[in-house]
Amino acid sequence: MDLRRVLFAAAPPVAAAVIGGLGSREAPTTYARLDKPSWAPPAQAFGPAWSVLYATIGAAGWRMYPRVSRTTRLLHLAQLTANGAWPVVFFGVQDKRASLAVIATLDALVAAELWSLRRTDPESAAILVPYAAWISFATALNAAVSDPGA
Repeated sequence: MDLRRVLFAAAPPVAAAVIGGLGSREAPTTYARLDKPSWAPPAQAFGPAWSVLYATIGAAGWRMYPRVSRTTRLLHLAQLTANGAWPVVFFGVQDKRASLAVIATLDALVAAELWSLRRTDPESAAILVPYAAWISFATALNAAVSDPGA
C-alpha cells in the first residue's frame, strides 16, 4: 500500500473536518439566532451532510492521487484549507463579509480542481460534484443570513 496515497486521501479531509469542527463549537447557538431564509436546512442536517461529503472528498483524493498533476493535488489541498477555515471565520470570528470571501475562495478552488480533473480523472471530478453543489448552496446561505444581534 502506498502510504503517501493513504495520507493524501485521509489526512487533509480529516484535518479540515477537525479544524472546521473546532471552529464550529458555537455553531448551534450562532445558527439558532440567525435570521435565515425559508430554504435554510435545520441545524441537524449539517453533521450528516458533512460526514458524507468528507468521505467522498477522501475517496476522490484516493482515486486522484496517482493520476493527476502536482497542481491538481495542490488545488485539492488548498480547497480543503479553505474548507477548514470557513467555519472558523463564520462561527468563530462571526464575520459575515470575511466568511463570504473565504467561501467564495473555496468555491473557486473547487471549480478549479474540477476543471483540472475533467480530463485526467473525470471519475474523481464526478465524485466531487455533490461537494461543489453543497458549498454553492452554503455560499448562498452564507450570503442570505443575517445576525439580528450584530
